[in-house]
Amino acid sequence: MTEPVRLAKRLVELSCCSRREAELYIAGGWVTVDGQVVEEPQFMVSEQIVELHPDANLTPIEPVTILFHQPADMDTSPRHLCADTHSPEDHSGIHPLRQHFFRLTACTPLERNASGLTVFTQDFRVSRKLTDEAATIEQEYIVEVAGSLTPEELKLLNHGIKFNGRALPPIKVSWQNETRLRFALKGVIPGQIAHSCQAAGLTVLSMKRIRIGRVSMAKLQPGFWRYLMPHERF
Repeated sequence: MTEPVRLAKRLVELSCCSRREAELYIAGGWVTVDGQVVEEPQFMVSEQIVELHPDANLTPIEPVTILFHQPADMDTSPRHLCADTHSPEDHSGIHPLRQHFFRLTACTPLERNASGLTVFTQDFRVSRKLTDEAATIEQEYIVEVAGSLTPEELKLLNHGIKFNGRALPPIKVSWQNETRLRFALKGVIPGQIAHSCQAAGLTVLSMKRIRIGRVSMAKLQPGFWRYLMPHERF
């Protein structure tokens, strides 16, 4: 039996690369052990077949941004992101790596009991934009309500509601169908939508965020996530 050694050490022996290079190859998902990708340099191997992908390179792993369809009964936490909840509709071309789930920042979290699009990112540029420009980035919600509205009350929802003692800026509110309202607004304040509906005589039954800026949740199913596409911008 071959004495077990660290995967990084075995790769050094096989490819004549440096230890640091071996660790980068492994962390980048370029190394398999008996045909399975292993991303831990300290993984112990003995007689298994260790292979380095022929297209392996040492390009640093780029920070990722993840879009998650958060169900209403789930908290905003990266722990819900894993291989089992990766959407089959993800067409980003990004190969999932363990490092993609470390040091994630939750941006624009949903208020309590709401569902829909949430954003986790490793990219400080995305985090800074969604934080610093929150007042100018439009968010879109679909709100299930009980009650009815007169044309005058609908106009009031669009412009004229006061919240926490001050008048809210104009927003866009329209009927999506007989029970659902579409809200498009900037600088969202927690509780603002429910308060506005209540002021117009409506009761909120559910609330789902479907868009942040120019990024839509689209067909992402509840509880699943996908990577932000390279061309997508908030």
